[in-house]
Amino acid sequence: MPALVLLGAQWGDEGKGKATDLLGGSVDYVVRYQGGNNAGHTVVVGDQKYALHLLPSGILSPGCTPVIGNGVVVDPSVLFSELNGLNERGVDTSKLLISGNAHIITPYNVTVDKVTERFLGKRKIGTTGRGIGPTYADKINRVGIRVQDLYDESILTQKVEAALDAKNQILTKLYNRRAIAVDQVVEELLGYADKLQPYVADTVLVLNQALEADKVVLFEGGQGTLLDIDHGTYPFVTSSNPTAGGACTGAGVGPTKISRVIGILKAYTTRVGSGPFPTELFDEDGEALRRIGGERGVTTGRDRRCGWFDAVIARYATRVNGLTDFFLTKLDVLTGWEQIPVCVAYEIDGKRVEELPYSQSDFHHAKPVYEMLPGWSEDISKAKSFSDLPKNAQAYVKALEEMSGAPISAIGVGPGRDETIEINSFL
Repeated sequence: MPALVLLGAQWGDEGKGKATDLLGGSVDYVVRYQGGNNAGHTVVVGDQKYALHLLPSGILSPGCTPVIGNGVVVDPSVLFSELNGLNERGVDTSKLLISGNAHIITPYNVTVDKVTERFLGKRKIGTTGRGIGPTYADKINRVGIRVQDLYDESILTQKVEAALDAKNQILTKLYNRRAIAVDQVVEELLGYADKLQPYVADTVLVLNQALEADKVVLFEGGQGTLLDIDHGTYPFVTSSNPTAGGACTGAGVGPTKISRVIGILKAYTTRVGSGPFPTELFDEDGEALRRIGGERGVTTGRDRRCGWFDAVIARYATRVNGLTDFFLTKLDVLTGWEQIPVCVAYEIDGKRVEELPYSQSDFHHAKPVYEMLPGWSEDISKAKSFSDLPKNAQAYVKALEEMSGAPISAIGVGPGRDETIEINSFL
């Protein structure tokens, strides 16, 4: 049962789209198992660049079936905008499957997200304002709207009424906003029903049958480990589980069916939104990483916060995900530095700490302890094997591998599909 999980091992934006696309031609199914259109992937195919927000990266691989699992929250307007954009560029999207149990991001979820974030002011979380969190909250509160609800108008109306009973009170009395009409929401959601119908499926059954038939299934997480609702830098996290366990609940497959868990690591570290970031740089080096690495959020359009590689969070990601391999991306961005700092531990209240502190307060006060590694100036974008890399680049990769606790099986040396060194096959 060759089932693989591929996820971010930092704060997201590590290059999961490139890794998924690399495997896409060798797998039968690619499954998004959590998150929504708050996660963006950039995939470069030849001279074409594709920005995907909700759709699995496997949609760009002919012969691969892309799946949106039950753990994903779906904004229909974003979904069809993305599908139409790909269709216009000649990409076949007809094989897409969407779980009937996936939850719908409603217009009122988006409204609540935006007004709540503004209300928080300086205490804001840094959400994308796309309704992701409120949709997951509705799911947990059992007032959520699922894809399958669009095919029973009576049930849909009852659920929208139940959700708006409380939300309209909050919108009008706390935020001084107008109440949202039930009929208007129901009408808008029903308008998507016919267009969604060809894609809706019992994806749990489809995926388990595929695994039983020895098909290769790749589970793709959005965001990253440190944004996990349970295991991330709470409360500055997403509202779902990008970690490996989320693949089981978000796609409906048992943990015994997962054969490999691949973590995507950027050769340095970035973060979007608020929250602690021990290695963050506010100097010329930080600006250079941002400029050379093109560090702007695919979905948000916001500049990413940049810093040096943090081995502490890499070790943490290895542990909580049970990582078997790493895919190291954007090594080429570090070309040109004479020396490259790597965070090997933290200093907290004068003490050296080599593992991620469980205390939020401690992590907020963590100061990076750096080890300096020699850099390189040679262009590495044409390297096809590990031995093609400069000696110092090889040493950097080996040092990160040892510090992080899992083997590095592939290295990204440029943005293109073919600009990747494969050390060990993932399949």
